[in-house]
Amino acid sequence: MSPIPRRSLLKAAAVAGVAAQFSWAPGAKDAQAAPRAEAAAGDPVTLDWLEDGGLGAAPGSTVGVPWPKGAFQPDQTFALTDTDGKAVPVQSWPIAYWPDGSLKWSAHAVSSGSGKLTLAAGDAATPDKNVTVDKSGGTIDVSTGVITAKIGKNGSTLIKSVTRGSTEIARNGRLVLIRQPEIEDGDQGTVKTERFDGAIGAVTVEQEGPVRAVVRIDGKHRKGGRSWLPFSIRLYFYAGADSFRMVHTITYDGTQEPGKASGDFIRGLGVRFGVPMRDASYDRHIRIGGEGTGLLREAVKGITGLRRDPGAAVQAAQYAGRKLPDPSTWDQRVTTRLQYIPEWGDYTLSQLSADGFTLRKRTKKGYGWIGAGGGRRASGFGYVGGVSGGFSFGLRDFWEKHPAQLDIRDAHTDEAEVTLWLWSPEAQPMDLRFYHDGMGQDTYAKQLEGLNITYEDYEPKFGTPYGIARTSELLFWANESTPTAEKLAAQVEAVRALPQLAAPPRQLIKAKVFGPGLYSEPDRSTPAKAKIEDHLDFLFTYYKDQVEQRRWYGFWDYGDFMHSYDTVRHQWRYDVGGYAWDNSELSPDIWLWMAYLRSGRADIFRFAEALTRHTGEVDVYHLGDWAGLGTRHGVQHYADSAKQQRIANTTYRRYYYFLTADERVGDLMHANVDSDETFLVLDPQRKVRTDPYTPDRHALSIGFGTDWSGLVSAWLTEWERRGPKWEKAKARVLSTMEGIAAQPNGFVQGSGLYDLDTGKFAVASTPVVSVSHLSAVFGLGELCAELIDLVDMPEFNQAYFDYCRYFNATKAEQKARYGSDFGTLLLFQGHSRLDAYAAVRTGDAALARRAWTKFYSSDGYTEASPWKTEKLSGPLTLVAGSEAAWVSSNDTALYGLAAIENLALLGDKMP
Repeated sequence: MSPIPRRSLLKAAAVAGVAAQFSWAPGAKDAQAAPRAEAAAGDPVTLDWLEDGGLGAAPGSTVGVPWPKGAFQPDQTFALTDTDGKAVPVQSWPIAYWPDGSLKWSAHAVSSGSGKLTLAAGDAATPDKNVTVDKSGGTIDVSTGVITAKIGKNGSTLIKSVTRGSTEIARNGRLVLIRQPEIEDGDQGTVKTERFDGAIGAVTVEQEGPVRAVVRIDGKHRKGGRSWLPFSIRLYFYAGADSFRMVHTITYDGTQEPGKASGDFIRGLGVRFGVPMRDASYDRHIRIGGEGTGLLREAVKGITGLRRDPGAAVQAAQYAGRKLPDPSTWDQRVTTRLQYIPEWGDYTLSQLSADGFTLRKRTKKGYGWIGAGGGRRASGFGYVGGVSGGFSFGLRDFWEKHPAQLDIRDAHTDEAEVTLWLWSPEAQPMDLRFYHDGMGQDTYAKQLEGLNITYEDYEPKFGTPYGIARTSELLFWANESTPTAEKLAAQVEAVRALPQLAAPPRQLIKAKVFGPGLYSEPDRSTPAKAKIEDHLDFLFTYYKDQVEQRRWYGFWDYGDFMHSYDTVRHQWRYDVGGYAWDNSELSPDIWLWMAYLRSGRADIFRFAEALTRHTGEVDVYHLGDWAGLGTRHGVQHYADSAKQQRIANTTYRRYYYFLTADERVGDLMHANVDSDETFLVLDPQRKVRTDPYTPDRHALSIGFGTDWSGLVSAWLTEWERRGPKWEKAKARVLSTMEGIAAQPNGFVQGSGLYDLDTGKFAVASTPVVSVSHLSAVFGLGELCAELIDLVDMPEFNQAYFDYCRYFNATKAEQKARYGSDFGTLLLFQGHSRLDAYAAVRTGDAALARRAWTKFYSSDGYTEASPWKTEKLSGPLTLVAGSEAAWVSSNDTALYGLAAIENLALLGDKMP
């Protein structure tokens, strides 16, 4: 039960579980492979892999491709060819539409390909072996043509069996959860745990071939009469593949209260399979990934290194994983003593930090463990099986999201057991309790005083983890025999960097998606442009390096970075209130995705991908009263009492979703469609209001900046995707745009009274000037650029252009236009991109000049900034490395976005 005090559980709570329980995937019924193609105006697009190596050992890849408005109709079919012109099977479906109904984004799934691929209008090739789904029996049977998985419809077994041909490779795939009901903070006490098993609540087939099939399983972990910790599992199968992918999401709904030792502490969280073992113990093989593509390569009963030699060929065959000749052909001094060679049935690799893993083994339960090695960072890969078949498995971001663990048990028996621990049971329990006792901040006045010293907006019982989520990715292979070292290395590489097809930057720019004109390919044709490009590269590289140096890793933390730096301690302010974890403050998500869109760089994509996975899950609530709201930056990702739309902003998820068609991120975006209801539950301005205010369903105070930008982004995305509520969403996009445009001062009015039932803003009777430096820096500018391109509404355009024109204007200019100035403002460099956008849209040369003036000579980073790092070592810092003490994440996000957008919009008008 939630520790959140229950107010009114209105519709917000009704929608609370949407992301965890609602299953809808665009194209689920529209996927196609070979219907008739029709002529279209879109040019062919060359797709390429983010990293070298193509698809490798991965089961398949799915990519999103944008199209210019009017180029294709939604029923357009597509063909894919390789560099030799050979047809490559592809499954295609629409994932977004332009307002005129034409195709905006299409998704394309492939299960083969190693080089560049060309996508064009045409008839899709059919796979040699289609993926098929049979829902008619007691299980859902998915066949790739190579392997078949039987998926349970109820009970605790998610995957009843995985077979290859007539051989069962794995069985009883299930979820395991270990709960520890109490944490002992001292060095005495008895640790008790209890195990919960995942129980299926609903199973949905979202796609069923011919190239790609997707099955979603929702449920909770259950023991006896208690069910908790909701899960959402998606299983991905591709035609002709011997493997499948699992996307695993949990949403925390337990109780952990600060100051109390009892609660719902997760001690272990994993995915478990049984693996039938049919071969002689000397033909059974264990493979566990170490650093890079390194592997522990052993047999359950090893015949190498013995006092007596069975023969070089026999030893080499066992090390390679090949079937050994009959023991009668060996040196009989070995054959007659085989029963005296130990069988090693259990193995454990434990990665409790980002800096070290240990590997150990034992013969069986009840006997001592033997150290088998260790290292720094394990790949998260393993294999158990034999010459007649075996099971490979891997957990993506294994060491980055520590503590993680791989277990193999009972490999010497008829059935081995494999567990991939997303949270290692050897680690400390998952302690999500709020980190301090409130320090007497029991009134709003005291809380505001606390904000003024640590920048933390504290409020009792608001720092709760109830409703946050985390998604993990796993891969599994059903091998016909123990794979060769080369094939195992390819599987390891697929786990470490899941192969991803990508559309090139020029196609994104040509299609005018994500704000037409806001980004362009890097251009170093002039010294001024080259210098800005150097600065952009410096900032990205610095943050990537800081993640490593500062060890910003861990199950809940990986993907995020810190907000501000403490120059005295030579340390980011990880323990100082609102200066700690960044939580999307001022839109670093958009900066990174814009950096990728214009460059196509794999390293930027992977960095932004990790950030999106984190911020969309951990920094946002998915259950409870605050479902649909995110948490402001803080020491813990959920610590701050500012629960707001600006962090849950769908804009931050759109990039990854449309580039990859990722269904989980699609869930998150759809779940936000009704998040306007949250304003009835929680007033974001409650601590600073001077006038009495009670949330009224027909007159909710909603700001036109950080509030509306989050709401309209969700509505626009639902409209574009033609989701289940797209007509309502479209109406709200249009009605709220009209409402803002109709205000006496447009966006400068600041906020309006919103009617939840009609989706409209009341038009104020008197003009008000209420402008915040934060209003436009949580995606409003990028979103308005999209809306203005999509919707013909001149009045809205003018209202936005006026806001752009006057934010960076002089106070005299503001007063002349609105009757009063905007007061004290900040973030002028970041707002220079608004100047640039309005200059281009209105043709105002003076505004264009001001854009570059504010970019170069206001606040934020300047050409006089150091643009370098300084080396750090002991005793100044914990770990040797570097610092750029002048860097802050706010300035980085704003500089990055202003630089990218100003170069694209006004690169030909630089001073």
